[in-house]
Amino acid sequence: MAMLRLTLSFIIIMCSYLPLQVAAQPVTLPQTEQFTLKNAAGQPYQIMVSLPKHQPSDQPMPVLYLLDGNAMFAAFHDAKRVESEYADTLIVAVAYPTDEPFDFYRRSYDLSPPVPKEVNDPPQGGQDELIAFLQTTLQPEIARRYSITKDRQSLYGHSFGGMFALYAMYTKPELFHHYIVSSPSLWWAHRYLIPHEQRFVEQVKKGNISLVDKSLYLLVAEGDDVQERQDIELLADRMKALSAYGLRSAYYLQEDEDHMSLPVTISHRVLRQAFNPRLR
Repeated sequence: MAMLRLTLSFIIIMCSYLPLQVAAQPVTLPQTEQFTLKNAAGQPYQIMVSLPKHQPSDQPMPVLYLLDGNAMFAAFHDAKRVESEYADTLIVAVAYPTDEPFDFYRRSYDLSPPVPKEVNDPPQGGQDELIAFLQTTLQPEIARRYSITKDRQSLYGHSFGGMFALYAMYTKPELFHHYIVSSPSLWWAHRYLIPHEQRFVEQVKKGNISLVDKSLYLLVAEGDDVQERQDIELLADRMKALSAYGLRSAYYLQEDEDHMSLPVTISHRVLRQAFNPRLR
């Protein structure tokens, strides 16, 4: 019996040194929330929101909308949290109901122009549907849920998302005030954006589109393809001519980065472009 007691005591003592086996829990991002919205076709979007530090916010907040939210949201949210001057701003990410960084087929459709049916693989052609979703569903819902500054709304897109952001600026410039575009796929669909750009410039020069208090920030990675860098440099040169009509535009080359690493490394630059106050 004494030997049994000693054995039990030894087991209890040894067990006290063993690490506790605690069930793993998923990591959550503080000061965030998410909800689901559907477009006119019934397709769901997961909307991720980086909330202001001080809630409820008494002052209207500027808003930055992110495309490809599954891949971009965490980096931009954390960048915002460590910069106190942006504590009471709002980031809204347009994402999909997936744990993957990209939903290849959904984004291919949402961010691209129509193509002939025989070459529609992956599916393409939903850019106008996404613009309608942003304009008629998402922006009104964000204005309903939060106190926002309606004349300080920005859109950021990278790659295909950058291509879409430019299309939105050319065709619906009133939707956002600041367009922030990194490494856009200007070569896509035989450079389909060029006619849209030409019509946009023509309408600006005729006085049908006002660019007062509008801005365009173009960014590219040193490691992007040579053609991609050249295309964006030329676009930046063409946009300079619109400064006479009110457009503020700038171009930035990020060294030592490539196409996929660029969005994370420029997150602070994007926040400054979206959230720094402008003089009227």
